[in-house]
Amino acid sequence: MDENTSLPQRIRVILQKEGGNGDCLQEVLAEIAGHFQARTCTFHRALKSEGFLELIGQVGLPSHIAEIAGKIPFGKGMAGVCAERREPVTMCNLQTDDTGVARPSAKDTKVEGAVVVPLMDADGEVIATLGIGKDGEHDYTSEEIKTLEQCASVLIGAV
Repeated sequence: MDENTSLPQRIRVILQKEGGNGDCLQEVLAEIAGHFQARTCTFHRALKSEGFLELIGQVGLPSHIAEIAGKIPFGKGMAGVCAERREPVTMCNLQTDDTGVARPSAKDTKVEGAVVVPLMDADGEVIATLGIGKDGEHDYTSEEIKTLEQCASVLIGAV
């Protein structure tokens, strides 16, 4: 693929490949993480009736954190707050967060700069969240958030 191809376009190509959706999803998450030079990338599906987010794909989480992140209540942690607010949640350095948004176990990821964006359906309901975390402090630009939101909109078909 041409290096000038946009990230959302590269994701579309990956998702159109033959094979299992899980394999494609992992490849997509790795592509997103690589693009942003992120240590982690997470994808949670909303279980609206239960009020939880379910981890359906991730790159870079330590296994004990992946287990904890397997089921997140709406309103808890960055992904849960994102789902509750229906808007991106960013943190320059989750290691020093004192707002309570980042869960204590999130610090075990060693990630500092983090962002989570919601995936919305046609009715404006959150159906999933997509997040990345980088080494080092990072203030996400509006362009970076927009690109991640575009990736999320491509992923809606994979939910």
